[in-house]
Amino acid sequence: MRAAWLLLAVALAAHADDRRSGRDTMSPALRTLQADDAQHPAQLALALGKDLWAQGPKACASCHGEPEKLRGAATRYPAWDHGLMDLPGRIQRCRVRHQQLPAWAPEAEPLLALSALVAQQSRGLPLQPPTSAELDKAAAQGQRLYTTRIGALNLSCAQCHDERAGQRLGGSLIPQGHVDDYPVYRLEWQSLGSLQRRLRGCASGVRAKVWDWDSAELLALQTYLARRSAGLTMQTPGVRP
Repeated sequence: MRAAWLLLAVALAAHADDRRSGRDTMSPALRTLQADDAQHPAQLALALGKDLWAQGPKACASCHGEPEKLRGAATRYPAWDHGLMDLPGRIQRCRVRHQQLPAWAPEAEPLLALSALVAQQSRGLPLQPPTSAELDKAAAQGQRLYTTRIGALNLSCAQCHDERAGQRLGGSLIPQGHVDDYPVYRLEWQSLGSLQRRLRGCASGVRAKVWDWDSAELLALQTYLARRSAGLTMQTPGVRP
């Protein structure tokens, strides 16, 4: 299994110039908006994240210090630690186990704010998804999901983001589906959102059964997408139409 992923990594490296971040296919106005911290629509969420970081007797800062000390951490998710988890899942585990507080609901504003804050510390760094026997298995499952037709429209992720990338669907440009800028602020949502929200939206869009939050399917698909996006530079949080 690891040999297969090594071959995939070599192939991706050989064709790195063929891969484009979703931000590279946006309008110049949106690219400017994402690049300008003063205008970025996620600034209020990032400010909330900084406040939450320092709150409480068992604050994030009491263990990790300043957020900047986590530079590079977000490049290495999803990860395996007695189970598969993405970055929001790691934050939830810290909240429950170490802060002894109840978990937030999926897509809760404070959870997204902290996820964006941590991810922002890795801006300019390449995605470096880890490998292990467990992660290899999850990535293989994710690849199967990526290439399997689902829903009433009988479409797969690959049909849109590989075969039709650069074309238009309903007036919108189809990106290659890389995950280097998550969480993202989508103008459609008027809020920050996680990769899980985006994937659930895609499943709904093809009229398929929507996977549960933090399901094995969503986490496996995220694991594969992270490997597919390996080496691309993070510019979190992203801005999308």
